[in-house]
Amino acid sequence: MDGRDLVRSVKAVGSAGAAQGLRTVRAAWRRRRADAAGLPRRGAERARVPGPVQAVEPGPGGGVVRFARSELLIMVAVSGAVFWGWDGAGPEPSYGLAGRSPEPDPRAVLEPDKDGGWRVVAERVTVAVSRHGAVEVRTPGGVVLRRDLPPRWWEPVGGGTARWMQRSEVAADARFFGLGGRAAGPRLRDGVYRLWNTDPGHAFGPGDDPLYITMPVHLVVADAAAHLVFHDTSWDGTVTLREGEEGAGSGHDRAGTCELRMDGGPLRCWVMVGTPARVLHAWASLAGAPAVPPSWALGHHHARWGFGSEEEVRRIVVGYRERDLPLDAVHLDIDHYDAHQVFTVDRDRFPKLPALAADLRREGVRLVSIVDPAVKAEPGNAVYDSGVAEDVFVRDASGRPVRGVVWPGESVHPDFTDPRVRRWWGDLYEERLAQGFAGFWHDMNEPTSFTAFGESTLPRSARHSLEGRGGDHREAHNVYAVGMARAAYEGLRRLAPHGRPFLFSRSGWAGMQRYGGTWSGDVATGWPGLRASLSLVLGLGLCGVPYSGPDVGGFDGSPSPELYLRWFQLGAYLPLFRTHASLRAGRREPWEFGADVLGHARVALVERRRLLPYFVTLAHLAARTGAPYVRPVWWGAPEDRALRDCGDTFLLGDCLLVAPVLDPGADRRAVQLPRGRWYDTVTEEAYEGPGQVLLDAPLSRIPVLARAGAVLPVRGDDGGLELEVWAPARGRTGGGLVVPDEGDGWDEPEAERYVTRWEGKRVVVRREGDDGTTDPKRPVRIRGLGTA
Repeated sequence: MDGRDLVRSVKAVGSAGAAQGLRTVRAAWRRRRADAAGLPRRGAERARVPGPVQAVEPGPGGGVVRFARSELLIMVAVSGAVFWGWDGAGPEPSYGLAGRSPEPDPRAVLEPDKDGGWRVVAERVTVAVSRHGAVEVRTPGGVVLRRDLPPRWWEPVGGGTARWMQRSEVAADARFFGLGGRAAGPRLRDGVYRLWNTDPGHAFGPGDDPLYITMPVHLVVADAAAHLVFHDTSWDGTVTLREGEEGAGSGHDRAGTCELRMDGGPLRCWVMVGTPARVLHAWASLAGAPAVPPSWALGHHHARWGFGSEEEVRRIVVGYRERDLPLDAVHLDIDHYDAHQVFTVDRDRFPKLPALAADLRREGVRLVSIVDPAVKAEPGNAVYDSGVAEDVFVRDASGRPVRGVVWPGESVHPDFTDPRVRRWWGDLYEERLAQGFAGFWHDMNEPTSFTAFGESTLPRSARHSLEGRGGDHREAHNVYAVGMARAAYEGLRRLAPHGRPFLFSRSGWAGMQRYGGTWSGDVATGWPGLRASLSLVLGLGLCGVPYSGPDVGGFDGSPSPELYLRWFQLGAYLPLFRTHASLRAGRREPWEFGADVLGHARVALVERRRLLPYFVTLAHLAARTGAPYVRPVWWGAPEDRALRDCGDTFLLGDCLLVAPVLDPGADRRAVQLPRGRWYDTVTEEAYEGPGQVLLDAPLSRIPVLARAGAVLPVRGDDGGLELEVWAPARGRTGGGLVVPDEGDGWDEPEAERYVTRWEGKRVVVRREGDDGTTDPKRPVRIRGLGTA
């Protein structure tokens, strides 16, 4: 026995309560024994590199380049996305792709390159392969955006899974973004980032990594162009980033580097090149369009771990109504379950849950249920008994069900990498729908299993179906939550086919956006946690997950009135706007922080309600284009280096720029503006970009600016959709898209396109259509005329 583990075991028993503490100790030792018996022993290894080119074979969209000790498949898709795979790796099977891999570009040609290498030339990109296996991605003009050096493998001498390493070089001016949900972003500084979905086990801040969602997806922004990279393997690994330096040393640039080390899986990669908008569009076409949430899910949500009863839920909803505060959803945490058992209800505290849900629905408030993957391993539990009968639970290498410890105690986990299990799990949501729930948030699905020491997850040796291929938790861990989300999404499509499902998940991987969104997880209460909240939303959006948001106020502790208000004001402009807190934390209702905070929070809530048609439009545009709702300020001008380094301001769609207050005591803040004219949405004062301006930020509001010429769909006083038009600069035109949708069905409303311009001394607005331009049929209000 390791002495340190013995100490941890004693501490676990003492701090967690005797019963649960002993369970976590037993679980930790079970996990260690399972891996000792079930994982292959790694002995001597031999290193391998591709070697020199031996032959080539042209194929659709590119071809195969054969080296002495490996082969490389290259394919350029019609969309311009580039795929390459080493050692016979193809695009499929993949959890990251939506359906089959894209169609090869028939115009892409494999031809000889200089110095004995080869290249694939396509309309939007050129991929060059050196005679020793280095791969370069170039613009059509020949500028090198990325150079992957020849990869290395370390193969066990007796056979088994090979580890591998891929080192890449990018431009000296390039900046890195993405890799999933990273609290220290959105720009990823020099450091090592792990690719293993992890419950940190405590409230986290900017220094904590990894967190719940890690993805081998990163966006590189440089002067020449942006490019997005997806290394399609779900195994554990690390990404080491080092930014370049211009003019380093003797006056020469030092390239930025990205080194990927993986414990296994295929070495295969997708690269998309162009503007940020183009690469996110290509990524969405490859990984799947983001799900469009029902319109009500874009309003305000109130949650808490610790709603003790139906009476308390009703009291909170009445509190919102009596104080004239908009509310769209209330979330119930694990305390509404019977002894924390999933798909159950505590009948003592919630005796008439369907009636509660119906009453709230009549007031425009939906109920949302937490759903955990862990199932209490106890005969008599209906879900457990059904799962045993259907043989759905993850087993160890010897064929026994893997037992862990989660909230209900000794638990087992469904294998969501098995289509049969996903179908079984999806059908269980019929019970939730019968209780009146309209949406679902998935928790603890990294998956988390409490242990006194070691990793708090399933044994790495645990066996999974992996769609019938077979494998273990080393490969299944990172995609476990995606499988759970898919199971629920497809089940809800069957059970309630007329409405769009509402799902968001604490954990996930590439492709999770097909089924819903995510939230921050247990972000720490404090100003660093507030800053981390924005970093997570921006970084996830650049990985193709546009719908996310934090626990407003932080998960733990009691925020000061100022911190709560600033968090609330930020949340009002993020896709998922949800207050939430721990059982042990302070209250999160706006009236708990005094009359001033209540008044200012009401302003933020009313503005969110007014902007709901804009959020609906952004949701539909995200599904059609891949563009996130929340975008970095460099989105439209990635060549502006000052904007690249700006992480405390963001664009909400094309129309608005939001500058949250992220520091205590601040009543003014500097704002970096992209080019063009911007109007303060409160004072209507105009500012010219690019450049930095100093704006007032009293406690009553945060700076929000509108782009000149923007057409913003808003909710009018009568509840109908209006067009808020911000005057274009003289001699300039503007415009915008509006997608009207007030429901949660499957009809795809037509996007309305508007243009704005000056005609003489007035601003005119026209709708563009197939039959030319017409006057808008919606009310129009023009703003910014006083300074235009």
